Amino acid sequence: MISSLALIFLLSLLVGELFHKVQLPKIIGMLLVGIVIGPYALNLLSPAILNISAELRKIALIIILIKAGLTLELSSLKKASRPALLLSFLPATFEVIAITIFAPIIFNISRLEAALLGAVLGAVSPAVVIPKMTELIENGYGKDKSIPEMILAGASLDDIFVIVLFSSFLSANQSGAIDLLSFTSIPISIISGVALGILTGLIVSKIFKSYSMASEARTIVVLALAFALTALEELIKAYLPLSSLLAVVAMAATIKLKSSKEITNEIAKDHSRLWLGAQALLFTLIGAAVDIRYTLNAGYSAILLLFISLLIRSIGVLLALLFTPLNKKERLFTIFAYIPKATVQAAIGGIPLAMGLSCGSLVLSIAVLSILITAPLGAFLMDISYKKLLVKNTN
Repeated sequence: MISSLALIFLLSLLVGELFHKVQLPKIIGMLLVGIVIGPYALNLLSPAILNISAELRKIALIIILIKAGLTLELSSLKKASRPALLLSFLPATFEVIAITIFAPIIFNISRLEAALLGAVLGAVSPAVVIPKMTELIENGYGKDKSIPEMILAGASLDDIFVIVLFSSFLSANQSGAIDLLSFTSIPISIISGVALGILTGLIVSKIFKSYSMASEARTIVVLALAFALTALEELIKAYLPLSSLLAVVAMAATIKLKSSKEITNEIAKDHSRLWLGAQALLFTLIGAAVDIRYTLNAGYSAILLLFISLLIRSIGVLLALLFTPLNKKERLFTIFAYIPKATVQAAIGGIPLAMGLSCGSLVLSIAVLSILITAPLGAFLMDISYKKLLVKNTN
């Protein structure tokens, strides 16, 4: 396991830097490293690290969520709250509908199976989007219209909506009936997540004011509480829907609001350093989870379906941005930001196959293909366009 970690860190950071030097996003290189050294190619990673891959990816995601919360301007987020809420479900809804319509035409599957496929593909990847939005917030791009904050919030909520859809369509494919009551968990998980995050942030801020601590100790406290919030979601999900993702962001944002600038800057700097290693783990292990063999099963028809669904998804993004002050360039950047798929697809793409559903192999094949195409494409488009499409705030 130690040798696998050494391999992940050394290769992903080296290849990431090489990609950066040729004007390509680092994460593309890291994803490719994961695919090459993963179990479906050279098989250089220890089974021990693959067994805890999901947990390691979650740790890395928690680190960037804390960093995102500490960079959020709450006044800016409030200004972007309506379009952020619409972005949390409109693009995904349009994509699910598109796949439900076109997948049975392209492939020999039922509407219900197509809806399940749509739910697997519908989520944007917070692992790809949130780091970029955090970087833009720090550098002042799109600040006047709160564009990075809007996208960050929308992408965080998007996953909750899509996972509820996936659970409902999965049950429907097994039983033949959709449980409409499951959709009530969406607003409950949002409200409970934000409320718990704010409460935790207030308590932590009070502790930081009352007791003198080294900056490293504060960082560990924040990180430990973020882990606890994530673990709590699993413990209580049978009784109360809770979005730990939103809870972590809300906690960090509240700490920023209620603590001194010196304290929040120290914690943010520590998490920036942690993120350097965490992103290597996150994207390399996402790549390692991609079974490249399934892309051969998907074929050109799957690529056609992906691009049709992305096109119709873009209409959902544009509708969410109606009546906002964003110009054409800024709306185009938001479309680019809603392209990447990776985290959710890697996590749930294989579930229908594992449960023995007849569409399982097709769902996994297209889920894998969606990661290979959209994660690099979305990251690349965001990376090359943000300076041209977004206005930089010089204040």
